[in-house]
Amino acid sequence: MLALRKQLNDAAPVKKTDKGEVPAFKLSVNDMVIKAMALALRDVPAANASWTDSAMVMHKHADVGVAVSIPGGLITPIVRRAEEKSLSAISSEMKDLAARAKNRKLKPEEYQGGTTAVSNLGMFGIKDFAAVINPPHATILAVGAGEERAVVKNGEIKIANVMSVTLSTDHRAVDGALGAELLGAFRHYIENPMSMLV
Repeated sequence: MLALRKQLNDAAPVKKTDKGEVPAFKLSVNDMVIKAMALALRDVPAANASWTDSAMVMHKHADVGVAVSIPGGLITPIVRRAEEKSLSAISSEMKDLAARAKNRKLKPEEYQGGTTAVSNLGMFGIKDFAAVINPPHATILAVGAGEERAVVKNGEIKIANVMSVTLSTDHRAVDGALGAELLGAFRHYIENPMSMLV
């Protein structure tokens, strides 16, 4: 994933601004995590659900909330229909949403609702953690830092970049087995990131 991210960023077209020429986009790991989670929800539609007092709601699209730290707490602006968007579109939208969130300029419809959320503390060096579900979401993905670790491949110890993620679920809507299926789909996209481009 890191190699593809670098390749895509290096190939970004250049646009002219008042500050000179700058890349049209700069993808982050979080942009790729958002896309992978959205595609995983598309592939495992039973996990794209919300529990309400009157019924379980099954969602048609993956509207992914992303935890953004603001003074006094967190807010989760939502990338709507993330499964349909390109990585560069998700990146651009997240930069805009995060900037407006920090300036308290989001409209309610930009942070209310959603079908899942992503909370990434990797940039703070946190290896792994468990995130608390933000209703009406039935799931939240806690993303830790990527780091080099020793792994066994074909009977030999190798060094690999490994990222830990933890999925919290509301078991009324997404039980452990369904959550495991969702994580398996997410893992497929993270470990085969080219599949997010087609």
